Amino acid sequence: MNRIILICVLALAHFSAFAQPQVNAWNDKFRQLGPDELASPNTYRTASGAPGAEYWQQQVDYKMNLILDDENQKLFGEEVITYHNNSPDVLVYLWIQLDQNIMAKNSASSQIEQMKITNQMQTNDLIDLEPWFDGGFKLTKVADAANKPLSYVVNQTMMRIDLPQPIQPGQTYSFQIHWNYNINDRMRLGGRSGYEYFEKDKNYLYTIAQFYPRLAAYMDYSGWQHKQFLGSGEFTLDFGNYEVNLTVPSDHVVAASGVIQNPKDVLTAEQLKRFNQAKTSNTPVIICTQAEAIEREKNKLKTTKTWKFKAENVRDFAFASSRKFIWDAQMVDINGKKPLAMSYYPKEGNPLWEQYSTRVVAHTLRSYSTHTIDYPYPVAISVHAKWIGMEYPMICFNGGRPEEDGTYSENTKNGMLSVIIHEVGHNFFPMIINSDERQWTWMDEGLNTFCEYLAEKEWDQEFPARRGPARNIVDYMKGDKTKMSPIMTNSESIYQFGNNAYGKPATGLNILRETIMGRELFDYAFKEYCRRWAFRHPTPEDFFRTMEDASAVDLDWFWRGWFYTTEHCDMALKSVKEFTLNTQDPELMMSLLKKTNEGQPADISIMRDKVAGIVPVVEQDPATRDKYNDDNPYLVTDEMKKKYEDFKKSLTPEEQKLLNEPNYFYELQVENLGGLLMPLIFEFTFADGSKSDVKIPAEIWKMNEPIVSKVFRFHQPIKSVTLDPYLETADVELNNNNWPTKPVPSQFEIFKQRR
Repeated sequence: MNRIILICVLALAHFSAFAQPQVNAWNDKFRQLGPDELASPNTYRTASGAPGAEYWQQQVDYKMNLILDDENQKLFGEEVITYHNNSPDVLVYLWIQLDQNIMAKNSASSQIEQMKITNQMQTNDLIDLEPWFDGGFKLTKVADAANKPLSYVVNQTMMRIDLPQPIQPGQTYSFQIHWNYNINDRMRLGGRSGYEYFEKDKNYLYTIAQFYPRLAAYMDYSGWQHKQFLGSGEFTLDFGNYEVNLTVPSDHVVAASGVIQNPKDVLTAEQLKRFNQAKTSNTPVIICTQAEAIEREKNKLKTTKTWKFKAENVRDFAFASSRKFIWDAQMVDINGKKPLAMSYYPKEGNPLWEQYSTRVVAHTLRSYSTHTIDYPYPVAISVHAKWIGMEYPMICFNGGRPEEDGTYSENTKNGMLSVIIHEVGHNFFPMIINSDERQWTWMDEGLNTFCEYLAEKEWDQEFPARRGPARNIVDYMKGDKTKMSPIMTNSESIYQFGNNAYGKPATGLNILRETIMGRELFDYAFKEYCRRWAFRHPTPEDFFRTMEDASAVDLDWFWRGWFYTTEHCDMALKSVKEFTLNTQDPELMMSLLKKTNEGQPADISIMRDKVAGIVPVVEQDPATRDKYNDDNPYLVTDEMKKKYEDFKKSLTPEEQKLLNEPNYFYELQVENLGGLLMPLIFEFTFADGSKSDVKIPAEIWKMNEPIVSKVFRFHQPIKSVTLDPYLETADVELNNNNWPTKPVPSQFEIFKQRR
């Protein structure tokens, strides 16, 4: 075979006009992640990404009595906390989260909030310059189980309780806290928890969370997770069991984490009948009707009722309460388990909420159970509140409100569907697969947003998903690097929170699934991660290692580029060269030489000489000519023919076959201008109009060169080549992805200059 050579018949070079300096030097991008990026494996967490033989986690149980003061918008609470020290460590103090202190007058979050004066300021902004709302915890009792006061210190949103005796490994310790606080107007002051006031009927809708002093998580990899709550980094908590008694106005309807224990005490006979009917219904059954809600809005009873709830093996508890609530529910079959999907919403949410909310909750449970683990809890609840989207075990608060006349835009509908899928999906990340939100927002928001994208497509293939497709992250990826953070950045230090913590990790997982690993390998590894870490505390190392361990795909290069840097993908189709076999057939070779030469433009000087009328001497004087001026330069001689016949006789049958087939060879060069590694995906269009896709793994870049070459053999000539034809890699510049070059349409705005 080495006697057959290729000759270049046409060099088709395509140099990008948009070439730019590389973002990072080309060091070893395929080196394994080391101690600078990953914590070392140990007996608690293995090198495979699974929990180790000595893995442990704490348990915290709560018994609470709560009173909701609807007249004064205050919450009063008493709790008994039982702490189970399952760690090998002796604990001399406990750290308690006081998240509601973010609403205190002197909170750190209000002090560090930036603001500028503009020509037009809202009055509330000016009033709020002087803190006026006092929404922090008022602690009235901190004592042990025998009512003996405990020593404690409050540091902003954290409280340290100094124990009279250390808690030894394997021991439990019970203590009690009494507290109250003023509930914030969420529509004015914001926040994940609070109330909404309805001026027309003068009623309140409460969505209450982070409302009780709760144990900070104590973990093997970090000790106490007691970073201050500043608003962005959310929560990480240990699992436990909750028994909660909620005393509210008698005409309120209550939704909460867990299962209602006394439905006969708080529901009418007809409502109880509907509730039981919903437990076996495949479609929503209205338990508390709109007509009943309107009647409650008018009467405003002054008496109270106590709703009792139990929630087992959860990491948190939240509730919602209002006399405005309509309530519907249906059963969802999850491989034999039959949790209830439920929705609570005021009449202002209709007609959207009655038609869609519970159906979307049910769909979300089915979709996520397919891609992660079977939903293990007995209920999943969606509560409607304006301008909110927030999640807790078995319950979430969601926006999406029609206009007052009941009409709604397509954006309102799709936004509502998205937020319900997303917030219900948080039951899986991080309420069950219990990552540390205070440290790594992406581990719950990013993974959840990825599964949200899958669920949205399964709801409607034409659903306008915002995050997930690679093409949707391009504008962010090519942006100002000084205003970006790597994904692996602490939650409170992230630039562009939505893109960084939601969009980019979700897109990265979608690229892994569709382009790098393939669905079969990805889906198995992703489910294995969810199975391993359900009801446990995973870290990024556990996720990265499990994805590789369960798939046999080395992804260190991807984690490094996508999660640890702000590099972007810009791969340019630098050149395309066509080659053909040098068969030594003189007829073919002379024909090719003639075609090549005649295809070249004439020398510009000769062209201009002819225009100027200049006649060369050999054309003016015949005496200056000889046979070489008149011979055919492409003449095939007998000697050339004989050499060709001798050459053919020397070939093997395999070489003969290669020569007899139509063959077209193409050398493609691709340059990495952005620094981020990705597979190479080509679409070839041939002379007959047919197409062929070829994908080259990212390991083609393993020699750390910013330019790589690849040779392809086809049996007909190509008309065009497209790099990344399906926009799978988040390539930020498409104008350098085609041969021949073709313009990529963009948009610009026309506007009037304002003088």
